[in-house]
Amino acid sequence: MSSEQQHRDEAPRPGLCLVFGASGYIGSHLVPRLLAEGVAVRACSRNRASLESRGWEGVELVEADALEPASLDQALAGVGTAYYLVHSMSAGKDFGRIDLEAAANFAAAVERAGVARIVYLGGLVPEEAASEHIVSRRDTGEALRRGRVPVTELRAGIIVGPGSAAFEVMRDLVYHLPVMVTPRWVRAKSPPIALDNLLTYLARLPGIQEAEGRLFDAGGPETLTYQAMMRILAEEGGRRPPLIIPVPVLTPKLSSYWLRLITAVPTSIARALIEGLKHDFSADDAELRRLVPQTLLTFRESVAAVFAAERASEPVVARWIEGAFAVRKQRIDYAYYAKRASASHETSASPTAVWSVLREIGGERGWFYMNGLWQLRETLDWVAGGPGRQHGRRDPTELRVGDRIDSWKVLGIEPERRLSLAFGMRAPGAGMMEFDLKRLGDGDNGGTRLSMTAYWHPAGVWGLMYWYAFAPAHGVVFSGTVKEICRLAEAREG
Repeated sequence: MSSEQQHRDEAPRPGLCLVFGASGYIGSHLVPRLLAEGVAVRACSRNRASLESRGWEGVELVEADALEPASLDQALAGVGTAYYLVHSMSAGKDFGRIDLEAAANFAAAVERAGVARIVYLGGLVPEEAASEHIVSRRDTGEALRRGRVPVTELRAGIIVGPGSAAFEVMRDLVYHLPVMVTPRWVRAKSPPIALDNLLTYLARLPGIQEAEGRLFDAGGPETLTYQAMMRILAEEGGRRPPLIIPVPVLTPKLSSYWLRLITAVPTSIARALIEGLKHDFSADDAELRRLVPQTLLTFRESVAAVFAAERASEPVVARWIEGAFAVRKQRIDYAYYAKRASASHETSASPTAVWSVLREIGGERGWFYMNGLWQLRETLDWVAGGPGRQHGRRDPTELRVGDRIDSWKVLGIEPERRLSLAFGMRAPGAGMMEFDLKRLGDGDNGGTRLSMTAYWHPAGVWGLMYWYAFAPAHGVVFSGTVKEICRLAEAREG
């Protein structure tokens, strides 16, 4: 019998938890929490590479997609508890239908695998709920409950933690707009819950028999307006609270359109959230508090915990990770979410040949394509008082972490796999650029896919304007750069 067949036939183990959606906001925080409590964890994402970059020790990593039912069986084999933490808001207008299809596929798969329990994280649902975001989260829970496996559903309000979309929208607004003309929804109320409190609920509920098959509201100890939350957020960050002027003509739907100019939170997610903010939210969490007693943090305490956690994070990173504080230059007012631009090209050349060209980037060699544009940007930086004209590198062919390549700094090197560079010029924000090499096929004859990606964490409106101003050039320059590197690599092997 093959090892794959043995894995599929493995009997469910009560202690093995599958975190389905482990690369997402909650999943990426829940995995280390479960590990800290001694739980055996299998982490699952549509892209295994996004999990490998987390560096989780002792975690089994698998790749599966709820829209591809055949991929679910191996991910669920031997699982006792399955956390369902996925949603499709980033998919755009059709995310509601996609969410229901994914939930139905997952419910059928857990039945086949003999999973004992599903834990699903949804959102608070007011009686008059009409927005697709809220309705979709509610209906996803119902779709999971149509199966035979008991579902414990936790409905949470605004989550106060780094990377929470609602929190990051407020952070971007507060730190970059001294005056805000807003819709009346800023006076709507919600019971925000600290990320740490929510993770405690999620980690402990599977071990409580009374929680099986039940639905719980989860909220913090206080109910606040969004206006009050933004004021506290400003004060905790050492800023003067913005002047907020509510007006009746800006509906949540209209205000969602200009969010693209204000926040770096992905537009589709921000729009879905904003359209649901016209409601007052409340949480009837007495039963949840009885089953899982803990000290609930106030909103102010939660915000302070966010900033403390960010400042205590690793001061150096070797590659880009969404929201990494080091990438954001240790600035709490720089956007958590990054804007990005990318290009890739496939070549018959081996990763060894491609790497031999890539490692010569910058200095006298230049940037391979349209060097005049790179030089123009560096000159503009020099005029603005930046280091733009400090050309050169330590060695023409060898690289090591910490090296300067013109106006960039080497943060990470994985020979024949990845090169990570930190942006060093003056600009309203912080950025990185990464080159990724992926071997195609087996052996040395499959070729290579070379990708070049820029990540930009803007500092408010000016940072976003800076990004959009250079966006047209990114597409042209990046595409030409990867093609030229690949051409040079082919010539070296030829």
